[in-house]
Amino acid sequence: MSILVIAEHDNAHLKSSTLNALKAAFELGSEVDVLVAGCGCRAAADEAAKCAGVRKVLVADAPELDHSLPEAVSDAVLAAQAAGSYSHILFAAGTSGRAAMPRAAAALGVSALTEIAGVVSADTFKRYIYAGSVLATVKTSAHPVVASVRSTSFEAASAEGGSAPVEALPVTVKSRGFSFVSVQEAASDRPDLLTAKRVVAGGRGLFDEEGFAALDKLAQKMGAALGSTRAVVDMSLVPSETQVGQTGKIVAPELYMAFGISGAIQHVAGMKDSKVIVSVNKDPEAPIFECSDYYLEADALDVIKELTEKL
Repeated sequence: MSILVIAEHDNAHLKSSTLNALKAAFELGSEVDVLVAGCGCRAAADEAAKCAGVRKVLVADAPELDHSLPEAVSDAVLAAQAAGSYSHILFAAGTSGRAAMPRAAAALGVSALTEIAGVVSADTFKRYIYAGSVLATVKTSAHPVVASVRSTSFEAASAEGGSAPVEALPVTVKSRGFSFVSVQEAASDRPDLLTAKRVVAGGRGLFDEEGFAALDKLAQKMGAALGSTRAVVDMSLVPSETQVGQTGKIVAPELYMAFGISGAIQHVAGMKDSKVIVSVNKDPEAPIFECSDYYLEADALDVIKELTEKL
């Protein structure tokens, strides 16, 4: 049994989610290869080669593979599968992986498993359903098994200790009548929400722009990332990239502080794996209290201001 892990990277470095996907792969077997597809991505490939336990690293390096376009990444996966006949192909459930994984599965003629949260055996996995409220055990008859990995459900594999060989993988990227034009990124010195060790998040209990301005000030003092619920994103109080939940980002920081968040299952699905959850809500029956390690029944804005003053 051999497993292929599709690396998420920025051409220079691996993203942390790749290490989580590697951990899931090692739970399946010891013959684990990594595919690094990009443009000028040798540095990321060398980094993957240093990961303990990796057998070899395949590098698909071409201008058409720049920017991790899912169609192009899918072509690279198909080329790797043709060369290696892998029993399992695992994607990190990030922006790139979520888009490329179903395309690769469809091309291989198999059903895909999304966001596996545990490995039972070679064909049996655990994954959350019903907005994360139920952990189901599912069995697949697909070959190869194509799945994305919920990174917050697996510890990171060791990034050091390996010395895997790096091999070039020739890939022919199909022309699809469109091409990459540009990308706009907002520069920020704040921690990235997906990898931050501390996250402070706000919901409708903060009411307005003033409430979220206070929360942002607290986040700056704590060196934390700012999170939110879908409701306040829809109200245009915060940008969409701060949304945590089933239709937002999945996070698992060491500390997650929820202010004025009721705890709808769609939001809880995105932060339930946090190591320590602290919540503040004036509603004594707020569902968020049920999954919190510590909670305080109080006005969220008052607590934010008091915490900010004391830090």
